[in-house]
Amino acid sequence: MPLNIDIQQILLHLFNFAILLAGLYFLLYKPVKKFMDKREEYYSQMDAAAKENLSQAEEIKASYAAQMAGADEEIREKKLQAAAKTEEQTSRQIEAARQEADRILTEAHDNADLERQKMVSSARQEIVDMAAELAGKMIRQSLEMAEESESDEG
Repeated sequence: MPLNIDIQQILLHLFNFAILLAGLYFLLYKPVKKFMDKREEYYSQMDAAAKENLSQAEEIKASYAAQMAGADEEIREKKLQAAAKTEEQTSRQIEAARQEADRILTEAHDNADLERQKMVSSARQEIVDMAAELAGKMIRQSLEMAEESESDEG
């Protein structure tokens, strides 16, 4: 044997190495590979769930944006309706106030006419009373003058 190499020893070491590799393969590689595959599957499921959640979030965001746009339009419509309703109520109140003012003015004119008629009637009565009193005084003066002239004559 040249160089003191024993082929039998080399083959035995190769055989031992092959048994060691086979043992390690079955004992370590398969379980580690299985664990790595499960872990990869778990992370791929998490990634798929995250993508699905992201797509749902985008859909929800889009629907909220559409709702907000619809809400803005609805708010505008409600404001216009409220303004129209307020305008209508204001015009009704103004009209009611005008009617009330007209009624009050009519009543005031009627009351003023009644007061004027009462005053005229009262003034006429006072004039009549004063005229009667004056006439009575004149008649008494005339009678007194007539009596004095009779007493001076007689």
